[in-house]
Amino acid sequence: MKTVFVDVDSQLDFLYPAGALYVPGAERIVPAIARLNQFAAGRGVPVISTTDAHAENDPEFATWPPHCISGTWGQHKAERTLLGKRVIIPNRGCDFALDGAQQIVVEKQTVDVFQAPNLARVIDRLGATDFVVYGVVTEICVLFAARGLLKAGKQVTVVTDAVESLKSEDSARALSEICSAGGRLATVGQVLDLPDGP
Repeated sequence: MKTVFVDVDSQLDFLYPAGALYVPGAERIVPAIARLNQFAAGRGVPVISTTDAHAENDPEFATWPPHCISGTWGQHKAERTLLGKRVIIPNRGCDFALDGAQQIVVEKQTVDVFQAPNLARVIDRLGATDFVVYGVVTEICVLFAARGLLKAGKQVTVVTDAVESLKSEDSARALSEICSAGGRLATVGQVLDLPDGP
């Protein structure tokens, strides 16, 4: 059994009040995301980090205010969520190498990371069966990542105290859908196998 951690969209525009599309309260999960990423790195577990990388006139901005425009402050991942050995895979067909990468940053332009042209190849190369998913937001990008992994026949665990949502009722529906499709829920403490929680 091989495990991969999936850190969804932990970017400045989402996580902090100064961000263009701030998710209220999201800054509280940054320490949990950092802890999970560091835990994975310390055990040789790869981390896939999804990131929005939008163009200035991206079609998504018809639905959402402009955010995470490539090269801007807000598009960057929170510093605490970064690992030392990382590779960035752009949102276009390209060759890439994963050798030695602790963190694989997969850029995307839609809420569904499975529309990114390279994600399926990354997952194939990693050869993992189990995926631990966390980040923002539960009912949108986290849900799409979990859905795609479950459809691909992977085991998915969502870390409930390392996700943030826009609406609690939508988050509850998303988590229920994930569980109904065979996914599991866990806390940071359970993932890290701590006796007294995180």
